[in-house]
Amino acid sequence: MRQGSADTTLHDLRIDAVLHCLQASGAASVLDLGCGRGALLKRLLPVAQFTRLVGIDIDMQALEQARQVLGLDLLRPHPRMSVSYGSFEEVNRELSGFDAAVLLETIEHIDAGRLPRMERAVFVGMHPRLILVTTPNRDYNPVHGLARGERRHPGHRFEWTRAQFRQWAGGVAQRNGYSVAFDDLGWPQPGIGGSSQMASFVAQ
Repeated sequence: MRQGSADTTLHDLRIDAVLHCLQASGAASVLDLGCGRGALLKRLLPVAQFTRLVGIDIDMQALEQARQVLGLDLLRPHPRMSVSYGSFEEVNRELSGFDAAVLLETIEHIDAGRLPRMERAVFVGMHPRLILVTTPNRDYNPVHGLARGERRHPGHRFEWTRAQFRQWAGGVAQRNGYSVAFDDLGWPQPGIGGSSQMASFVAQ
């Protein structure tokens, strides 16, 4: 995966990677699952290829900030974009039929025991053609100066090594009729990969 210049942030690199994959896939409708303050949607909106963009989050304050960042008015709906309260752990028929879904640094914020709920909701219920999942790479934590067992953010419930992420993603793909490929994101180092990691699931 192409990396940015030395002054590019890890956040920028992740969004760049997701944008590149979405464009290459030809996706027109995209779900941002756990959209937060709308950073990804802001990058996607200027791209004419994306004709329908929907973000959901359970954090009402973040959603209000997203509406401000994206210039959304509840009284005058945007023709191509919306954000609303919702959980990617819950099956919602209104979120089915999309070309692609993105979980950008979100799965590590839920308890690992709830991942099967997310799998059923996203891979079975929503079942988009393409699903992109990014998450921190624990193998890289020493490069960031973190002690053994220390996590990057207090809200992270877990952080996976590359081997753990690939094992989980491979099982999800096999159970739900997807193929999966992996990318290192953020200044890869020999033997440990990049600061973040991405799984690209494609429905078969």
